Amino acid sequence: MKYLIDGEEAILGRMGSRVAKLLMEGHAVFLVNADKIRITGHTRDLVSKYKRLIELKDRANPEHSPFYSRRPDLFVKRTIRGMLPYKQPKGKAAYKLLKVYIGPTAKDIKDAKAYDIKAKKASETFENSMTIRELTEKLGYREE
Repeated sequence: MKYLIDGEEAILGRMGSRVAKLLMEGHAVFLVNADKIRITGHTRDLVSKYKRLIELKDRANPEHSPFYSRRPDLFVKRTIRGMLPYKQPKGKAAYKLLKVYIGPTAKDIKDAKAYDIKAKKASETFENSMTIRELTEKLGYREE
């Protein structure tokens, strides 16, 4: 089954865990509005944490260093990948079922069923939060 999830005002961790569960069950997931997903925490703490991660380099061979994208859709996709056993065959198969889009529409969604993640919105729960777009722009993302 295919599910369409709107990420607007959703909390990244709570939404990501539910998406990972759907993927492990074998469902295809189309996540739209990835740039409007919210991540909780103080702005300065979040920016410093992710800047430090992006700047990590292996001294011996920098090509073997982890890669963290600054693009909002790939940032969300990488976060959800961390919730999957992506080094095992079942995790790789599940990860291939995930499609993440920045805007509100996706081209290849035809018969996807809208899915409500049934989690509290960031505005209901936390005072300090920022959107993924705001975070990635502070990390250096520029939309072309």
